[in-house]
Amino acid sequence: MVIVKEDESLTRETFLLLAVGYYLFTMVIVVIVLVFMDKRYKKSLTNEINSLERDKNLIISSSMLSELNKVEALVNNEELKKKHKSWQKRFENIRDKEIPKITDEIIELQNDFNEKNYGKLKSGLINVELDISYLKTKADFLLEEIRELTLSEEKNRETIIKLKADYREIRNVYNNHLNDYSIIKKPLELQFENVDKLFKTFEKAMEKNEYLEVGKIVKAIDDVIGNLKIVIKETKQIVNLGNVLIPKRIEDINDIYHKMKLEGYNLDYLNIEYNIEEVNKKIQDIFSRLNVLNVVDSVFELKTMLDYFDSLYNDFDKEKLTKTLYEDYKRSILIKVSKLERINNELYKKIDDIKYSYDLSEDDVLVIKEIKDEFGSIRESYEHVVEMERSKTLAYSRLSKEMEILNNRLTKGEEKLNVALRTLGSLKEDELRARDELDQIKDILSQAKEKVRSYKLPIVPKNYYVELSEATLAINEMVKELDKRPISIKTLNLRVDTARDLVLKVYNTINETIKTAKMAETAIVYGNRYRMSNREVDFGLTKAEISFNKGNFKNSLENAINAINIIEPGIHKRLLEEIK
Repeated sequence: MVIVKEDESLTRETFLLLAVGYYLFTMVIVVIVLVFMDKRYKKSLTNEINSLERDKNLIISSSMLSELNKVEALVNNEELKKKHKSWQKRFENIRDKEIPKITDEIIELQNDFNEKNYGKLKSGLINVELDISYLKTKADFLLEEIRELTLSEEKNRETIIKLKADYREIRNVYNNHLNDYSIIKKPLELQFENVDKLFKTFEKAMEKNEYLEVGKIVKAIDDVIGNLKIVIKETKQIVNLGNVLIPKRIEDINDIYHKMKLEGYNLDYLNIEYNIEEVNKKIQDIFSRLNVLNVVDSVFELKTMLDYFDSLYNDFDKEKLTKTLYEDYKRSILIKVSKLERINNELYKKIDDIKYSYDLSEDDVLVIKEIKDEFGSIRESYEHVVEMERSKTLAYSRLSKEMEILNNRLTKGEEKLNVALRTLGSLKEDELRARDELDQIKDILSQAKEKVRSYKLPIVPKNYYVELSEATLAINEMVKELDKRPISIKTLNLRVDTARDLVLKVYNTINETIKTAKMAETAIVYGNRYRMSNREVDFGLTKAEISFNKGNFKNSLENAINAINIIEPGIHKRLLEEIK
C-alpha cells in the first residue's frame, strides 16, 4: 500500500513540472515573436523615412542647374533676361526655402521615431510625402519650362525641316497642275511668298538667338502650310463640284421641271426656282471665300447641294408615279360611287314600303339615309379634288393621297350598304321561308291525321285531340301573321317555331301510340296459342285485351308480355324483331 502512494505523488509532481515547462516555453516564444514584430515594424518605419529623404534629395537634379546655365548663356535681350531671372528665383526658392523646410520635417519624424511616438509619426509621414510630391511637381514644371527654351533650337529645326518638306510637296502639286488652280493662282502665289518670307524670318531669328520669337514664327509657318495643304487638296473638288457637276445638275433639273410643268404637274411645293437661285448665290460665296484661300466647309456645302439636286429626281419620279395612281383612283372611284349611289337610291325609294311591310322603326332604316348622305359627301369631296387637279392647285402626290382617303371612305360605305342590303334582304327571305315552312308543317299534320285514319284504333287517346287542337291553332296564328300588313318578322319567326314544335309533337304522339298499339295487338295474337294450356297466361291476355279496347295500349302491351313470359321468357325481344 505504501508503494502505491509514492507512485501517485511522483505522477502529480511530473505533471506540474511539465505544465510549468510548457508555460515558460510558450511565454518565451511569445516574447520572441513580439520582439521580431517590433523590429520589423521599426525597420519599416526607418525605410519609409529613408525613402522620403532620398525623394527629397532627388527634387533638385543636376540637369536643372545645367539647363539654367544654358539659359544664362543664351540671354541676349531684355525679355529673355527677365525669364531667366524669374526661373532663377523660382529655383532658389525651391532650393533654399522649400527643401530645408522638408528637411526639418524629416528630422522631426526621426525624433518621433526615436521617442517611439508612432501615432504622430504615421500622420507625419503622410504629410511629408504629400509635401515632397507637390514640390517635385513644382520642380518638374520649372524644368519643363526651361527646357522649352534650351531645346527650342533643336525642336524648331526638326519642325522646320518637316514643314519645308510639306511645303515642297505643295509647290510640286501646284506646279504640276497649274490649270486646276488657275482660279486661285494669285492668292496662292501670294501665300507662297508669305511662306518664303516666314522661313527667312525664322533663320534670322535663329541667328540672333531670339528663341521666344522663333516659337511664334514656327507656329505661324505651321498654320499657313496646314491651310495650304487643305486648299491644295480641296480646290480641285470645289472647282469640279461648283463649276461642273452642280451646274449640269441645275440644267438637267430645269429641263425636267419645265417639261413636267407643261404636262400639267404642280411642282410649286418643291420651290425649285428659289432653291436654284439660293444655290447659285451660295456657290458664288464659296468661290469668293476660295479667293482668300478659305475652304472651311466648302466641300461639305457643295456635296449637300449636289445631294439635294439628286433627291429631286426621286421627287419627279414620285410625281409621275402618283399621277398614274391618281388617275386610276379618279376612274375607279367615280364608277364605284355612281354604282353604289344608284343601288342606295333604289333602296331609299323603297324604304317606306319596307318599313310598312316589315314593321320597321325609323332607327331600323336610319342607316340607309346615313349611307346616302355619306355617298353624297364622298362625291362632293371627289369633285373638289378633281377641281383642284384642273386648277393645278395641288401636286399629284397630294391629290393621290386625297383620293386614297376617299377610296377608303367609299370602301367603308360599301361595307355598310352591303350589311344593310343583307339585313333588309333577310326580312323577305324570312317571309318566304315561313311560307315554305307553313306548307311543310301542314303536310306533317296531314300525315299524322292519315296515320290515325289508316290504323283503326279502338279508341284514339284524348291527348291526341288536345295536341291536334293546339297545333291547328298555332298554324292558324301563323297564317294570320303571314296575311298581316305590315309583317313583324320577329313575331312571324316565333309563330313558325311554335307551330312547327306543336305539329311535330302531334306527329310523334300518334307515331308512338300506333307503334305501341301494334306491339300490344301482336303480343295478344301471339299469346293466344297458350290460353288453353295455362290459366295464368289466359288471365293475363284477357287483362291485356280489356286495356287494349279501352285505348290503354301501353298497359295492354305490358300485360301481354308478362303473361307470355311465363311460358317463353325473353318474348319481348322476339316481338320487337317481328314488329320490325
